[in-house]
Amino acid sequence: MSGRVVVIGVGNPLRGDDGVGPAAVDALRGRVPDGTVLAVSDGELARVLELWRGADTAVVVEALRARPGRPGELHTLTAAEAASRPAGTASTHAFGLGECLALAEALDLLPPRLVVHVMEVADTRLGAPMSEAVRTALPELIGRVAASVRRAHERDHAR
Repeated sequence: MSGRVVVIGVGNPLRGDDGVGPAAVDALRGRVPDGTVLAVSDGELARVLELWRGADTAVVVEALRARPGRPGELHTLTAAEAASRPAGTASTHAFGLGECLALAEALDLLPPRLVVHVMEVADTRLGAPMSEAVRTALPELIGRVAASVRRAHERDHAR
């Protein structure tokens, strides 16, 4: 194992709350151990798979559209939990994280360790501002993601 840790913020900052993943990744710069790969993706399946290729740990940060939703509510999911989310609730994108995980597994591209941090969101319309609930919860999300990254590095260095 390489000990490579990749954080992928999935979303589009031009679509209001959908920008929560990229915002979290931007805030992590300088706050995570050296060697951590910080990346942003629009959620296109092939790009996400390429970003985590060769990683021992992938941490994905994503917006979650739930019905009924509780904007700002945070969830940390395992790969299995993320894969089991019903279509249309697991992502704000055409293909959700569940589909991405299924494809990664079929292609043997699933990283050995995957942590998914999601925040329930409200408004993902093009041009919408980030909602107050999401802005308020963003620091806690950033803290959770940073803690996942630190644990991954500690686990890799303990071997």
